[in-house]
Amino acid sequence: MMALKREISCWSLPIQMMSLCNADGMGTMRREELYKASTVLKVPLNQVKILDHPDLQDGFGKVWDHKLLAEIIEQEISSHGIDLIITFDSYGVSGHCNHRDVHNGVRGFLHNKAPQGFEAWELVSTNILRKYSGPFDIWLSSMFSKEHSSGMTHCLLNERPRQSFLAMAQHASQWVWFRKLFVTFSSYTYVNTLKRIK
Repeated sequence: MMALKREISCWSLPIQMMSLCNADGMGTMRREELYKASTVLKVPLNQVKILDHPDLQDGFGKVWDHKLLAEIIEQEISSHGIDLIITFDSYGVSGHCNHRDVHNGVRGFLHNKAPQGFEAWELVSTNILRKYSGPFDIWLSSMFSKEHSSGMTHCLLNERPRQSFLAMAQHASQWVWFRKLFVTFSSYTYVNTLKRIK
């Protein structure tokens, strides 16, 4: 999940990691890897926050409490004056259960506690053919965004895909062959479509 203030650039987004990603007992290493990746992306380290909550531990089959997530989101938003949040859609990247939980936590916050004028946007998941079409999906994503040109969708082009690759490479404990292929051929490396959550 990422939250941002409108007045700051996309290269200095506050990053919040809900879990220490300790599924394999490598939480400390993964914390350092996130800091290294943030440095590559030029995100100031004082804008990186890792929440190691005992009820929000990483892993498939570990369901996160949506109400707890909504409360944490509310605290972060109110303490930092955030008025827009970007999160996963209901499918999550590759169907990851924790991504879906974060989406539901954001929805819970929106329906119960969001201040007036607050906006939330979700990353639109694509089908498997588009997901692995690399930069060729830029055209399809642009067409999708134009079809929904009422301001409810935005197509974001990554002008620095190599920087994304280098940032992901900082996650050495997870930088295995299939993730290298994913980052190289995934359309998400090159273009992302965001849809406003109503």
